[in-house]
Amino acid sequence: MPHGPDRPPHRARKSLGQNFLVDPNLQRKIVEAVDPSEDDEILEIGPGLGALTRHLVGRVRSLILVELDHDLARRLETEFGTDPSVRLIRDDILRVDLSDVSAAPDRLKVVGNIPYSITTPIIFHLLGSIPRPALIVLMVQREVADRILAAPATKAFGALTVGVRSVASVERVTHIGRSAFRPTPDVDSTVVRIVPRRPPPLDPPTETALRTLTRAAFGHRRKQFQRTLRDVFGASPDDIERIGSRLDLDLRARPETFHPDDFIRLTRLLLAEGILPP
Repeated sequence: MPHGPDRPPHRARKSLGQNFLVDPNLQRKIVEAVDPSEDDEILEIGPGLGALTRHLVGRVRSLILVELDHDLARRLETEFGTDPSVRLIRDDILRVDLSDVSAAPDRLKVVGNIPYSITTPIIFHLLGSIPRPALIVLMVQREVADRILAAPATKAFGALTVGVRSVASVERVTHIGRSAFRPTPDVDSTVVRIVPRRPPPLDPPTETALRTLTRAAFGHRRKQFQRTLRDVFGASPDDIERIGSRLDLDLRARPETFHPDDFIRLTRLLLAEGILPP
């Protein structure tokens, strides 16, 4: 964004995790992953200096910018404030209810280069919205992307994997090296494309129960799953044998060997059996 003679360049704030993507080819690649169309309403998290914003303005029906930094918000207002298709919200995305900013949140697309220190809260804030947005494209720390996309029985597979992929499909769009940013971060990045499942595979109480089970399982990831069920939830040996048989699961295995869909099936049966609290 041109800063003009009366406005000095913005100084990135480390406290807000600000690293600005300066490679225009990568900017375009991220925007194309959103697949913008003239009927779309898109919410951009942390537009910053407007790198992605400029590729979206004029291509969509409505563009909602959520920016916490006051200086950046003023700059965005100066550049885009006269465009009737652009709405600027000066706030923390974690305080923004998607239903308050969109008349059709289930059709909303979300894109952003988000602060890595709060990546997981932002992802679960978006996936916890009712209804969920239609599409989420985020730039995250590469390690976080690897955890989300991890296969069962790998070291990276864990609670984050299950929490995201139990309710959405995820694909890797591209890796982005640290040299593509200013200032240069200490880590590499990955863009992920998250598509919430329609209809939602779980109702809200079952999702809550799934999170309870997942936290317990991966809080003791070196233990056999059956031991966690026994020690944390009070399942008896007969309960464990019956549940394992009904689901065709070996509960002597460790939790990281179970597919996210296995966690869903297990959660439903544990709820039905009264072993997992609702």
